[in-house]
Amino acid sequence: MKPKLNALLIYSIAASVFAAEHEEGNKNYSPYVANNYPRQVLFGDTHLHTAQSFDAIAFGTSIGPEQAYQFARGKEVISSSGMPAKLSRPLDFLVVADHAELMGVMGEVLAANPAVMGNKGIARWHEMLKAGGKQGLQVYYEMLKAAGFTDASEENSGLPKELTNKKMTTSIWQKNIKAAEKYNEPGEFTALIGYEWSSNEKGNNLHRVVIYRDGEKQTSQTLPFSALVSGNPEDLWLALKNYQEKTGGKVLAIPHNGNLSNGLMFPLVNPETGQPITKEYAKLRAEMEPIIEVSQIKGDGETHPKLSKNDEFADYETWDRGNLTLSADKKDEMLEFEYARSALKNGLVVESTLGINPFKFGMIGSTDSHTGLAAVEEENFFGKLPHAEPSDHRVEHALMKFGEKAYMGYEMTSSGYAAVWATENTREGIWDAMKRKEVYATTGPRMTVRFFGSWDFDQEDAYSNVIVKSGYSKGVPMGGDLTSAAKNESPKFLVSVLKDPIGANLDRVQIVKGWLDNAGKNHEKVYDVVCSDNRALNNNRCKTAVGNTVNVKNATWVNSIGDTEMVTLWQDPDFDSALKAFYYVRAIEIPTPRWTAYDAAYYEFDVSNKVKMTTQERAYTSPIWYTPRK
Repeated sequence: MKPKLNALLIYSIAASVFAAEHEEGNKNYSPYVANNYPRQVLFGDTHLHTAQSFDAIAFGTSIGPEQAYQFARGKEVISSSGMPAKLSRPLDFLVVADHAELMGVMGEVLAANPAVMGNKGIARWHEMLKAGGKQGLQVYYEMLKAAGFTDASEENSGLPKELTNKKMTTSIWQKNIKAAEKYNEPGEFTALIGYEWSSNEKGNNLHRVVIYRDGEKQTSQTLPFSALVSGNPEDLWLALKNYQEKTGGKVLAIPHNGNLSNGLMFPLVNPETGQPITKEYAKLRAEMEPIIEVSQIKGDGETHPKLSKNDEFADYETWDRGNLTLSADKKDEMLEFEYARSALKNGLVVESTLGINPFKFGMIGSTDSHTGLAAVEEENFFGKLPHAEPSDHRVEHALMKFGEKAYMGYEMTSSGYAAVWATENTREGIWDAMKRKEVYATTGPRMTVRFFGSWDFDQEDAYSNVIVKSGYSKGVPMGGDLTSAAKNESPKFLVSVLKDPIGANLDRVQIVKGWLDNAGKNHEKVYDVVCSDNRALNNNRCKTAVGNTVNVKNATWVNSIGDTEMVTLWQDPDFDSALKAFYYVRAIEIPTPRWTAYDAAYYEFDVSNKVKMTTQERAYTSPIWYTPRK
């Protein structure tokens, strides 16, 4: 034994000496040591409804939170219409965001809970929900009217008090928390706790999704703040601040895309007071709403063709006929206060007068599906509601009817997902990325997008194999801020876009710029910064279109055009160091079949000319802002 011990001792001493001699070299050999910046993009849905939402269950949704988490994690489930459903790839995170208003209580009505069945009106709703179909839908419309969520001209009867019982609400909220705790697996899959605050006064959609950074310990100390208590966003923000002060937790709110708000989502005049928004309003909104949802099933909210007349890609999945319940028509003057790009521009104006930008937000996508299924790939689109799940009739049948007016099935947008640059797949990692706005929106494809701004980038950074290291060490990522350079030079931007591994090639990458001139007027400009297939640039635009390989009849396409990856260093040629500005990336795929084409091919039916059959999916990054030094 003694010789062996001596040998081990000698080996140990030699190893120690070797380690000491090479300590400095070993410390710096790996380029990833001590780098705490995000190296992974996570894809998820922050806006999914289950049978715990009163409207979803009225429309026939049977999938609850647990099945929703299972589906998001890649498990095959049976949809509410009885069809097997499965994602092409699991998601990384999910927020079950059931409505705070009457959360879960319609399930209690359907189950004939004795606590609510003493009311004759509720007993009637029970029978209608049990019958399903049109009778179930009628319950939804009657509840909207009773709550005052349809038309201001209608006389509202008020909701039965049995449905707003605090004890019942507490029990249901605790069940949702428990489900999130059960399926939350740090490092593998994140189940963030949240809900939707659904202000819909006069039919104008001001909905927000509320997301907690916290787990059961803190969130069980509160209840979802309901629009039945107040439909004023300021009251929601104050309630969330109160939660933070009470529990020591953290929470944020995410406005829906504003296209159904009829000009109220991004106001310059406070709808509650009729006066210009105040510094206090701007400060509170900026603090509580760091990001917005810019694309979902009810249309796209980046910009509108009437707002961005020189942007040939502006008219994408546009919903602009009216408010959510179609009780008021859309007027052109409303559009400016509904879309993300115009809100970002107006934010610069407000900041110049109040000193705070209330619309300094990042951008994500999410589904707003009410099926419990976060499925928005064009060939795997399960729609907004159970009767809008795949069928041979959903395309040209009504999605939702309000009197004589209706949203048609073909209007549904197969969108979207939230992409998050997080340091880890945990509640804390994902929430923190949202708070710092290091996120981007995708209409469904899982393309990987990086965007950095700096004064010091050079061409080598764009073509280096450590582009990310250059991005963080020399500049700021999406969601960040640049201030004046010492030498009054133009900012430089590193952009890298990699196609979805199982998706379409890329057509082009654009940078959208907005700025405020010396007269206080805002402007915008779209620059094509990379064109696929070596197409030339002419006046900041790709000289020719990318082409189109879509076979609409067969719902097929090929990646014979476009590029798989686009990387560039771009410097603003029109920069004025005295003017505030923002920049964000829009990456656009080549044309592919829209979900309507997949339906028509699968079920073998023809559609009318008004139905769009192709699409060009895209991603929008959070902006980088430039502010001159005072």
